Amino acid sequence: MSNPTRITHLIAGSPWEGTAERTSEVFNPATGEVTGVLDLASADLVDEVVTGAKQAWQDSWGSLSLAKRTQVLFKFRELLHRDRERIAALITAEHGKVLSDALGEVMRGLEVAEFACGIPQLIKGGYTENASTNVDVYSMRQSLGVVAVISPFNFPAMVPLWFVPVAIACGNAVVIKPSEKDPSATIAVAELWTEAGLPDGVMNVVNGDKEAVDALLGHPDIKAVSFVGSTPIAKYVYETATANGKRVQALGGAKNHMLVLPDADLDLAADAAINAGFGSAGERCMAISALVAVDSIADELVEKIKDRMGKLRTGDGTRGSDMGPLVTGAHRDKVTSYLDSGVADGASLVVDGREGTYDADGDGFFLAPTLFDQVRPGMSVYDDEIFGPVLSVVRVRTYDEGLELINANPYGNGTAIFTNDGGAARRFQDEVEVGMVGINVPIPVPVSYYSFGGWKNSLFGDTHAHGTEGVHFYTRGKVVTSRWLDPSHGGLNLGFPQND
Repeated sequence: MSNPTRITHLIAGSPWEGTAERTSEVFNPATGEVTGVLDLASADLVDEVVTGAKQAWQDSWGSLSLAKRTQVLFKFRELLHRDRERIAALITAEHGKVLSDALGEVMRGLEVAEFACGIPQLIKGGYTENASTNVDVYSMRQSLGVVAVISPFNFPAMVPLWFVPVAIACGNAVVIKPSEKDPSATIAVAELWTEAGLPDGVMNVVNGDKEAVDALLGHPDIKAVSFVGSTPIAKYVYETATANGKRVQALGGAKNHMLVLPDADLDLAADAAINAGFGSAGERCMAISALVAVDSIADELVEKIKDRMGKLRTGDGTRGSDMGPLVTGAHRDKVTSYLDSGVADGASLVVDGREGTYDADGDGFFLAPTLFDQVRPGMSVYDDEIFGPVLSVVRVRTYDEGLELINANPYGNGTAIFTNDGGAARRFQDEVEVGMVGINVPIPVPVSYYSFGGWKNSLFGDTHAHGTEGVHFYTRGKVVTSRWLDPSHGGLNLGFPQND
């Protein structure tokens, strides 16, 4: 194996030239080899980067015209499209997901960049002439300053692209801290901003761990924080950042349910359960991890899913496999531990992923797709967000029982219903207490001009990602009341002003 590559920060458009006091290892999950050594930022370096970003915002980007901002955004969009396959390969090399899935991630992020290209329309205010006699009222939206993005390992390109293009389009400077497990795709995307003509200092990448995160959350010049990750950390980010006076959108974990009614097309439902349960090795916040089946069709549905699982290939994401490895050995071992606990709790282990074979060289972090049946609330495989290729079948007697089960869950990120009954689907979309709903669609990730986000313990803060809510998050409103007096006007009046 060749020597691991040094991976460092991207500050003001250039790689950092300093020497890190602390580093961490980056792995190829398909082989288990160390491929990179990552520089970890100190609190002092974070302060230096934020200070530079604030200066760049004040000197250039924050006051730049919308027309010139839009030119940069269109150029960035073209460059991202040009480099989509290179960035997908970086994702596969450090995260492990198969190349087709990695490319899909980049393309969904590209959609947000395209949405942000319409910023002149998205950010325009309103105007009311003669609201009162000779008084005009108008509104505007202005940038915040420097904003922070803290992104997770499971989507090293798409999640940053949910936030950064919108934040930059709105006139802000950005400091992003990618996951230390797979930072290279984030850095590669950030480099494209410089090539697109973004002024130095407006887009910065600092790699790090909790020290860097805490430095961002507490820095007085960071005005807003966007975060995606597990619920305990999302709650910590929200509480810490808001205590320091920042606005926050912190997207947390999930336990997504797919309710299958007796009238559903079971072949379609089985395909959907496979695709949504095992894509990206289950390391998706929108993965289906709990399939809720009405008893009359549960046996047949389980058999259809089991049959399809036997046809899946698990292995190196560059070899045409259906599913790749998990991101690290420690995470693989944690996910594997749920198989023993599920059996101990009384669930039926229909397909044991530990018995799978893998198409890969070396000792990668693999676990093949796993299927449990007869799962109930109270079992750890149901209660916990496993974040791996483990699908649990929960049996219910009726639609109402299934709905009650979903609504009782502390998470409310995504859900789906499979049915051919329009009335049942319409009732479900109204009654379910979840932020994103699919009807015969297993992964209901909204398109870029709608906003992404869940309810309950899946979201801390009031604002979702991208779409109109994203634009509002990265700007603040101002309303101006204006009267231009003619030369004849004058006189004193101490009364409270009234509309007339």
